[in-house]
Amino acid sequence: MKQIVKHTLGLIIVGILLISCNNQNQKSVKEENKTGLYTVYDSIKAAEYGADEYGMKKYVMAFLKRGPNQEMNETKSNEIQMAHLSNINRMAEQGKLVLAGPFFDNGDLRGIYIFNVESIAEAEELTNSDPAIIAGVLVMELKEWYGSAALMSVNELHKTLEKKSIIE
Repeated sequence: MKQIVKHTLGLIIVGILLISCNNQNQKSVKEENKTGLYTVYDSIKAAEYGADEYGMKKYVMAFLKRGPNQEMNETKSNEIQMAHLSNINRMAEQGKLVLAGPFFDNGDLRGIYIFNVESIAEAEELTNSDPAIIAGVLVMELKEWYGSAALMSVNELHKTLEKKSIIE
């Protein structure tokens, strides 16, 4: 019986130590802000996502616009579109593309990218790898943008929601 008590006590102590170590590493702080809302700061996640003290970071946003080359047959157009979507997936897997998507209307502004890069030059290099840009189907306008560092979690979260891939 004494051995069971000692073993149980040992497990409890190890559990307390593990919880204590985890809490020290997590460095989460719950506090009320000026609006009366509570925030929970996670220093590990903030560092992982590259957040500043406001939970924000710099990105480069790309506005995808209709390019000069719109005259092609359906087969070639579909081929370029599939290569464009594959390129989007590749950049997302590399952690360089945080968000991408088309607009619903058929206007000249076709969609957006949000790049996780340090400079417009780096975004331009990625942009120039896009088959739709290379083919002249799209052109891009690049702008530095300041947004929530939480966007860095979108791609991983999306994988849990995607039942069927756009690329087949």
